[in-house]
Amino acid sequence: MTRQVSPKAARAELAMLGMTVIWGTSFVVIKTALDDISPVLFLAARFSLAAVVLAAIYRRQLRPSALGAGLLAGGLLFTAFVFQIEGLALTTPSKSAFLTGLSIPLVPFINSLVYRVRPKKYEVIGILIASSGMALMTLPTGRLVMSAGDFLSLLCAVTFALHFVVIAHFSPIVGFETLAVVQVGVAAVLGFFCAFAFGPVRFHATPALGAAILAMGLLATALAFTTMAWAQQYTTAMRIAVILTLEPAVAWFTSYVVTGEVLALRGKMGAGLILAGVLLVELKRSKPETTNI
Repeated sequence: MTRQVSPKAARAELAMLGMTVIWGTSFVVIKTALDDISPVLFLAARFSLAAVVLAAIYRRQLRPSALGAGLLAGGLLFTAFVFQIEGLALTTPSKSAFLTGLSIPLVPFINSLVYRVRPKKYEVIGILIASSGMALMTLPTGRLVMSAGDFLSLLCAVTFALHFVVIAHFSPIVGFETLAVVQVGVAAVLGFFCAFAFGPVRFHATPALGAAILAMGLLATALAFTTMAWAQQYTTAMRIAVILTLEPAVAWFTSYVVTGEVLALRGKMGAGLILAGVLLVELKRSKPETTNI
């Protein structure tokens, strides 16, 4: 029989669609904020605000048993965002978003490594198509050289894929509340340590920067990562990944409206191949399941 989507799963996927829009617009917001603050200090401020809010909301649901999972998730989360924000400082919002989107077809490969399962043929084909798009988008014609910003964005994709697998595994086990609080708190502590230990620290207080920290801390972090951890209790990581494929498109449209960024033909072709590879992997995995009884 055909597997029906439950009301809870439908609500979870609709919530993730809203978070995808928030994350997609965040690339331009962060790019603008980096004019007034050093990248890692911005991360520290963003995660600190989110950690305080989440701890206040979920203080009665915190479980000590989730500390280990939260430490692992928080370390991966911070590392991924360092790669993303440092790369974003050196490339455009749309390129950063499309390259970060490569994390989605990488998820089944990470799962294959963890659970020692051979990747399926369509997964291999999907990642090859997406990788070809990445090459078109980032490699200059006739040269096998990637810019520093694009390379950091690629490392971000790999780390986010690892984080995605960890969250999908531990969220149903330890509870999404504890996992959300601990991972964001760990990222905040790491952010302040790295910002002041490895400097230089740059900070110019402006209304725009304050608004960016509030938006990123409250919406794109506290709300978004709690929603993601909650949603993965009711739907699959792969179905959420399909929804997240919209993030680069939202990022490009926002960048076009706000900054006037236009992708060249080569970049548009690359972006299209990345989306095609991602959708091939995820839509194939998300086809209705049938069961013989």
